[in-house]
Amino acid sequence: MRALTAIPVYNEERHLRLVLKEVRRYSPEILVINDGSTDRTAEILSSEAGIHIITHSQNRGYGAALISAFAYVLQHQFDVLVTTDCDGQHEPSRISVLLEAIHDADIVSGSRYLRFFRQNTHAPQDRLKINQRITTELNQRFGLNLTDAFCGFKAYRAGALAKLRITETGWGMPLQLWAQAAFLKLRIKEVAVPRVYLDPKRAFGGVLNDADERLSYYRRVIAEAENGIPSEKQEGTVADSAPPATGYTFDCCAESCW
Repeated sequence: MRALTAIPVYNEERHLRLVLKEVRRYSPEILVINDGSTDRTAEILSSEAGIHIITHSQNRGYGAALISAFAYVLQHQFDVLVTTDCDGQHEPSRISVLLEAIHDADIVSGSRYLRFFRQNTHAPQDRLKINQRITTELNQRFGLNLTDAFCGFKAYRAGALAKLRITETGWGMPLQLWAQAAFLKLRIKEVAVPRVYLDPKRAFGGVLNDADERLSYYRRVIAEAENGIPSEKQEGTVADSAPPATGYTFDCCAESCW
């Protein structure tokens, strides 16, 4: 099984070297998506040998970074994609847990609420409440059984990625993902991961720093995702109703991809 670990990065000079050092211990193939960083991220990446790099010329958003990762996996014929954040929240040693769980699933998603870990930290209250509310709404709306709708620590089979048509470029991308996964009847599994917030005051940016605005945005993403799913009377799949996989694009020169 050929697996790639992708790390979306935006202004993460403080954590990048340490995260890459740890991920290298558990994943021989690493892709970093530099999403328009304006700090020393590009400089640090230029000194890191043996990793794949995609560079967005401007900041496009978390979802856009993962869209680039999805395209890269399909174009380079990897079997599995693992995604992990670069802010120290995820433990790279648990990559093997995701890969082990993917043998009978299409998407394996980390959950910070499945069980207790000694290293758990308290989630910011606004994030916890919104996560609980949105997770419940997704479960009720799409017949899912999730406990954590927003964890970025995931593993995907390439075959599942080929069926998805993700267009949401912001933080709400996972909600569009869950709606499409439910419609496609993809096999979804959650695995317990520690809940670690190294910087509980870390901001989303812009209007999303306001909890009410963030909740409204998430609900809009869910509604738009549901509206984009063909009805039972319509033929085809989500993949049939959107541009082909080759429609995924990203900015990078040939030298920066390797």
